[in-house]
Amino acid sequence: MGGSGPPSQKHGEYMGPWGAFGSRPQKGIITYALAANRQRPFAGATYSAIFNTYRRAKAQFLYVVPPLVLAYWLMNWAVEKNEYVNSKAGRLEAAAQEEAAVKAKERVSGGE
Repeated sequence: MGGSGPPSQKHGEYMGPWGAFGSRPQKGIITYALAANRQRPFAGATYSAIFNTYRRAKAQFLYVVPPLVLAYWLMNWAVEKNEYVNSKAGRLEAAAQEEAAVKAKERVSGGE
């Protein structure tokens, strides 16, 4: 056998499809098949989808909910603050603070 003899096949001779290089078939290889009407590709898919979705959502709860709660609280605070600042009472308070700041600055600069 080895490589001492001339090649057993000529160039251009068809040796079969890819993977079948003209050798003898292998022994001891067992293949199994299942009829198409016996397969159940979606067996348990609905049950698994519901409980897997719950499990995955539960695992992400602490990553998602606290930032959303914080963002909601912050936005609610900002809206209320904006409504107060732009209301009559808020404008009066801002004017009073500005007036007090101007008087304090005059006292500091006038005392020199």
